[in-house]
Amino acid sequence: MIKDGFMYIAALIFIAAILVCLPKIFKGKKAQSIFKFAPPIVLIYLGLMILCTVKMWDLKATESAYTSLKNPILYAMLFIMLLRCDLKKIIKLGPKMLIGFFAATLSIGLGFVVAYAIMHNILGEGAWQALGALCGSWMGGGGNMLAIQAALDVQESTMAYALVMDSICATLYVMFLLWAIQMSDKFNKWTKADTRIIDDVGRTLEAEAAANKKPLVWQNIILLIGSGLIVSAVCQSLGTIINGVLPFFDKATWTVLIVTALGVILAMTPFGKIKGTEEISNVMLYIVIALIASRADLSAMGNAPAWLLTGFIILAIHVIIMIILAKLLKLDIFTSAVASLANIGGTATAPVLAGTYSSALVPVGIIMALLGYVVGTGGGLIVAQLMSMFG
Repeated sequence: MIKDGFMYIAALIFIAAILVCLPKIFKGKKAQSIFKFAPPIVLIYLGLMILCTVKMWDLKATESAYTSLKNPILYAMLFIMLLRCDLKKIIKLGPKMLIGFFAATLSIGLGFVVAYAIMHNILGEGAWQALGALCGSWMGGGGNMLAIQAALDVQESTMAYALVMDSICATLYVMFLLWAIQMSDKFNKWTKADTRIIDDVGRTLEAEAAANKKPLVWQNIILLIGSGLIVSAVCQSLGTIINGVLPFFDKATWTVLIVTALGVILAMTPFGKIKGTEEISNVMLYIVIALIASRADLSAMGNAPAWLLTGFIILAIHVIIMIILAKLLKLDIFTSAVASLANIGGTATAPVLAGTYSSALVPVGIIMALLGYVVGTGGGLIVAQLMSMFG
């Protein structure tokens, strides 16, 4: 069992590197068909979840290494990805993204209410409070969950079950969406979605990046890594300071807002044309995914299988409603999936999913996830009150 923090980080990055390289190593038709169904990004999630479950590393001993690295790398990744983005073109995406987002929010709320109505006799007394806090997280983020937990005075013992449910269900759902978005052509054909605007935006921005014929030199690599890390560090400090003055957003939200603003602004300068943004941001993307997946211990459920079942019921209701709405409103899979993950995953995973579709569309994931922070606390409290009616 790995207990050393550096060894833990080194092992994660090495394992992720091996899994990413598998499609280049095994080039046969059968192997490629497997990788089409389970691309490297999904293999990383699945592989590291299994390794976590079999206790390859000590979660408690490596927690400090995880917490000290995950968010800083995430913020650096977002900044570098945003350097490739042209918001003038992204604005042309239109109102469907907002429709998709609020459809996801409402269907998640309905999922919690229906699932609790089915399972409340099994979950135990006061479970609606913990589920209400978790609903705030699945509509927004961790800050919303903590706000609701404080407002409803949720006991830590009850909250623990919700957190385990969140860790396992949300992680599996992210893995599912990363797989599902690979089926974009079939899904969009079934819903008769008009993806020309989104595809044109993605192609235009990707073409602009490809048109940059300047070679990737090591000076660019160290400049981008250094810039991303210093932006991450400075923005985290600024986020803490601003949160102390304007506490209506938590420090993580302020940090993301500042990182986003800097990335968008610098993308319109010559700095945004530096060769290597795609390569460096992709490396950081897979490191972040490996870190997130490495904390999903499938054996941590203990005596709470009912909570896990409740989580799957919520997600099933949410997915069914989103699929029906996608068919009725002719929504494409990018809109549906990113809107869903902007709620459930927030700023940590929605940009990652958007980036797997097109790294040029990362800002859409960020903006939608930030919108979740606005509605998460109020939405979670409303859902909690509705669940309380069942006792």
